[in-house]
Amino acid sequence: MAIDVTEATFAQEVIERSRKTPVVVDFWAEWCGPCRTLSPALEEAERSRAGKVVLAKVDVDANQALAARYRVQGIPAVKAFRDGKVEGEFVGAVPRAKVEELFDSLVPSRADELLAKGDELSLREAAELEPRRADIAVALAQARLERGADEDALAAVEPFEGDFGAEGIAARVRLARRGVGEEAFATLDRGHREAALDALLEELEGAEEETREELRRAIVGVLSAADPADPIGPRYRKRLATALY
Repeated sequence: MAIDVTEATFAQEVIERSRKTPVVVDFWAEWCGPCRTLSPALEEAERSRAGKVVLAKVDVDANQALAARYRVQGIPAVKAFRDGKVEGEFVGAVPRAKVEELFDSLVPSRADELLAKGDELSLREAAELEPRRADIAVALAQARLERGADEDALAAVEPFEGDFGAEGIAARVRLARRGVGEEAFATLDRGHREAALDALLEELEGAEEETREELRRAIVGVLSAADPADPIGPRYRKRLATALY
């Protein structure tokens, strides 16, 4: 159920609360017809998320300074707060799908929760729920690689041409078919990333054109999984460029 918030309680009920649980604030007024139209969709969106999002209501007539602070120029105005900041918003009695989209942006989807679990069964379910997500496909393929199911791993990522991680795994499987890079990938699986990259770069020397392209994709795929702040990325991308060109 929505909570009524005023100028006096906004800091505690919205800003501080949003540091633990996202809060969606509905700026409304009693005389506003579109506000009454929108309310059921907001309330249902909150209810269906079972405490993962809090709905708050601010009467703009009784809290004009608060409405001015957040630049409310038309109502209903809906603003989503997370970690004390506005994370999303819309104005007007938008369709229910738009309401759901805002709420979905604040909490992990079922697929996100399954992805976080990381086991193959959960990842398969996540892929069924959101079949267009490359990050789920890559995680599923990686789980399959870990149990030696290379062809199943390839099937998971083949539809995602253009995604570096997916292309890297696909290239790895195709290289393995030719007996190329097997020791390097085994080294990678043991957690020795730099040694694996060094070995893959060595494989580039003298390799035929098609194999070189697969090795490039495999190396880029490994680097795509690195933290952007990790210096390994720029260092090995430079070495790869030198080896290729």
